[in-house]
Amino acid sequence: MLAASLLLAGGATAACAQGAKTKKVKNPPVFTEALYHGNDDVYTSNPLAPDEFYSPILQGCYPDPSICRRGNDYFLVCSSFAMFPGVPIFHSTDLVNWKQIGHVLDRTSQLKVWDTGISQGVYAPTIRYNPHNETFYMITTEFAGGFGNIIVKTKDPFQGWSDPIKLNFDGIDPSIFFDDDGKAYIVHNDAPARGQALYEGHRVIKVWEYDVAADQVIAGTDKVIVNGGVDLSKKPIWIEAPHIYKKDGLYYLMCAEGGTGDWHSEVIFEGKSPTGPFIPADNNPILSQRYLNANRANKVDWAGHADLVSTPDGDYYGVFLAVRPNETGRVNTGRETFILPVDWSGKFPVFVNGLVPLEPKLKMPKGAVNRTWEEGFMPNANFTYAEEFATLPLDYRWIALRGPREEFISKAKKGGLQLTPFETNMKELKPTSTLFYRQQHRNFSFSATLNYQPKAANELAGIACVQSERFHYVFGITCKDKATYLVLERTERSGSKVLASVPIDTKNPITLRVEAEGDAYRFGYTIDNINYVSVGGTVSGDILSTDVAGGFTGCMLGLYATIANDIIPTE
Repeated sequence: MLAASLLLAGGATAACAQGAKTKKVKNPPVFTEALYHGNDDVYTSNPLAPDEFYSPILQGCYPDPSICRRGNDYFLVCSSFAMFPGVPIFHSTDLVNWKQIGHVLDRTSQLKVWDTGISQGVYAPTIRYNPHNETFYMITTEFAGGFGNIIVKTKDPFQGWSDPIKLNFDGIDPSIFFDDDGKAYIVHNDAPARGQALYEGHRVIKVWEYDVAADQVIAGTDKVIVNGGVDLSKKPIWIEAPHIYKKDGLYYLMCAEGGTGDWHSEVIFEGKSPTGPFIPADNNPILSQRYLNANRANKVDWAGHADLVSTPDGDYYGVFLAVRPNETGRVNTGRETFILPVDWSGKFPVFVNGLVPLEPKLKMPKGAVNRTWEEGFMPNANFTYAEEFATLPLDYRWIALRGPREEFISKAKKGGLQLTPFETNMKELKPTSTLFYRQQHRNFSFSATLNYQPKAANELAGIACVQSERFHYVFGITCKDKATYLVLERTERSGSKVLASVPIDTKNPITLRVEAEGDAYRFGYTIDNINYVSVGGTVSGDILSTDVAGGFTGCMLGLYATIANDIIPTE
């Protein structure tokens, strides 16, 4: 099992991160097992040959990927928004098999997202290695805690990162580039100068010179290098996520264009200097799925927000985000991390087959052996993940919302994981006592076994399916008039509604389960681990998709506890 970045020291704390409070309760819930199982047709219908691997390489909500290499080691990071810890970081030696080695922002001094919406916080990180000082840098925008654009660094990504350095510029999606002469530059998305916006979505790309010794942009060096996008006359929207590369003495600026939805794409420019001018390629976009048949098989959509890396042999690959909609067009798994080979034999890089329907599997890079089913590697395709909570720290895939998980989890005396409930519930912009696992398949089941006997109406524990604080399902055990009930509540923009509630005996452990086939979600429970009783029938997963709920995350499946419950059983 993967180790965690923060060690648990003596159980949950009494006062939690900035706004979340706990009270000592006699009967905190204890979870003894969680089980996730994914079973998508795309994998059963497309078995791998010995020289193939699947893309996406990171299934579920792992958006905005950025990648770099030092020697034979590749490092990849993704956006994490208001999740804690933030910016998951992965390591590979072959681009196929990935291990999560921690999170870049794993301390409260680095990540201050305790009072923000789930889709705020940390956006679009870039990771780079500077060979001139043998240091790794991660630069990102943190929409919380008074940070803005920040940079952190380390000599060893396996050993943790510095506290953030706040950078003196506005805008979003910063990226850093280290030139051969040791100079450094930062590029980022920004608004046009005041009064110069020509249409909704008009943005620009700026460049700054960067003082590596002072770790700060050099005042007065900022310059607009792209106005609007490839062709301003066509009113391109949301030019963003810029990266600079150098090849054969020329500089290349690659950006996302078209917004992060169904018009998303990746475009490329060339210049003779990192400060421009940059001229767009004639063959843009170099990656997109926007022109294709909407009813294509194994549909992958919204492709863009990419980053390039070269192998030791000089080959190129690109990582990027895309989505895999279900049969109703919903994107409950969120934006995932995909990979493609890149042909840079000509003047400009081109994603191989990046403008035709993306295939679920690819040929492996030279020398790679697929090991994604082995312990320690991020699982790929259809798989089962079982967690018995036998040891702490937990696997890195378990994350919290707005504050450290270590502030509400501890080992139970008789085994299992104890959740100390906060005085906050899922609808509040505060840390919650929720341990999340990402939904990674269209067709899945997620179950959790718990021991819990609530004593008051404000107490609840169970599982939750969460797109945001305003769009989610809660399926948990609570009290009313000294009786114990299992309740299912749906929350959306218009408000919350109890869909079902049933009396239940909690003297023995109970297993709660949610399962989905595409858009059809079903909740149920068992007390004998054999026969499941349905609660609420089939419900829509629509509120768990970003195209309904908005935002940028995918569905998060959580173990949940609160002493601020407001769900009232209807029976």
